[in-house]
Amino acid sequence: MSQITHQRQADPGQLMTSDPENSPSRARLQLGVLRDVVIVATLVVLGLYAGANFLVPLTMALLINVLILALSDRVIAVTRVPIWIANLAGVTVVLAGLFMIMYILGSQATQFARSINTYESQFDGAVHRITGLVGNDVTSFIRDNLVSIDMSYVARLLLGSATSLLNQFFLISLYVAFLMAERLAFRKKIQLAAGNPQLGADLASVLDAISYSLQRYVGVKTLISLITALISYSIFKALGLEYAETWAVLTFALNFIPSIGSIIAVIFPSMIALVQFETIGPFLVIVLGCGTLQFVIGNFLDPAMLGRSLNMSTFLVILALTFWTTVWGLIGAFLSVPLTVCILIIFSHIPALRPVAVLMSLDGQLGDDSHASVEDKQ
Repeated sequence: MSQITHQRQADPGQLMTSDPENSPSRARLQLGVLRDVVIVATLVVLGLYAGANFLVPLTMALLINVLILALSDRVIAVTRVPIWIANLAGVTVVLAGLFMIMYILGSQATQFARSINTYESQFDGAVHRITGLVGNDVTSFIRDNLVSIDMSYVARLLLGSATSLLNQFFLISLYVAFLMAERLAFRKKIQLAAGNPQLGADLASVLDAISYSLQRYVGVKTLISLITALISYSIFKALGLEYAETWAVLTFALNFIPSIGSIIAVIFPSMIALVQFETIGPFLVIVLGCGTLQFVIGNFLDPAMLGRSLNMSTFLVILALTFWTTVWGLIGAFLSVPLTVCILIIFSHIPALRPVAVLMSLDGQLGDDSHASVEDKQ
């Protein structure tokens, strides 16, 4: 009995001495995993950067396809028409809208880019018009910060991006056509590729979650941006602002860029109004009118309509904007939120990455607790 008691008393000591022996191997394993994650992340970023010419049109086609599906589903819900008619209506409306945007940018943006130097030379004199209104200190601040902006570079950047999209419009349309043609067959191919029916159902569930969130975000954001652009266009036309159609199109597009997009959408037309008109009234109408419109829509209408479909941390939105702009340029800024939404949803369905998805979310509630993950069901 004494030997047994002694052995039992010795067991905790043996356990205590075994843990430190295992800790170095456990630490090496964690460092190995961290190293592999860093290597994979670096390769992914390099691949995104190097393959931008191929990946950007494909990503645009996928998002346009999502918008078409959202519109066609809405048409089916309202009119009860056959699926093929709803899909045809969605394709026609979306592609016609994109072609109109490209046409406006192609016809007016080139003319604006050529005349930007004229606006630059007149802007310094136009700043003096607001001296009596806001004082010398504010005027000096405006002159030092706004006049120093290379407007010709910004115009060339916007024009270059628009021209690039125009050149790739046919390729994007071709991608969209084949995506729509394989919409129904894709789910069957997922089932066959998975092999296991349960795994196929789980993968289909993840894709459905991604599709639903993207359809809601892209559809609602498009509607909100369209409303903002139409109201802004009515203000521009009422004032007689030059290139009103271009500023309306840019207002529509820039509203897809979080945080800073709405600010830029007000700055450009307001500066043109400051130069074009001899009075300060149109400038104040655009700044106050369009600025108030952007504030109300961005802080009240946008959150109310999007609801929990964009449950992302505000810091993550800014971080995603910076990352995707660095990797894919101006187009990456437009795609930053949809791409990050996809990443968040995928992470939320993978148990090992679910804590990362919780950190990426706004309030820690992912909203998909009812969906079992792939690994859990295996």
